[in-house]
Amino acid sequence: MKVVLSIKPEFANKIFDGTKKFEFRKAIFKNDKIKTVIVYSSSPVQQVIGEFEIEQIINHDIDTLWGLTQDKSGITEEYFYKYFADRLQGFAIQIKKVKKYKTPKCLRADFNLFPPQSFAYYLQP
Repeated sequence: MKVVLSIKPEFANKIFDGTKKFEFRKAIFKNDKIKTVIVYSSSPVQQVIGEFEIEQIINHDIDTLWGLTQDKSGITEEYFYKYFADRLQGFAIQIKKVKKYKTPKCLRADFNLFPPQSFAYYLQP
């Protein structure tokens, strides 16, 4: 089983060019068997552009989370704190190995899914 994450295009691109090694989330999927994330690049791209393996998922208070991830966050400190403004804790998915698709895929046609607000589980056929 894999999970699909909607990620803004600027951040999705940073994941695949190697400048973003953590994907931040306010909430995380409960299934601890998930080892791969399918990346849906949200509007205006609206395509699945690749996937990555999960090294680990870090859960801490916001200040500690930033301290642990800031060097490879791919975002500014201001953006980080604005994103987590209403939270005491947050999650960082550490990216292990990326695989960018040669040809982007359609979430509906290729995965039979609609764009998730947060995430969606994908059971491979």
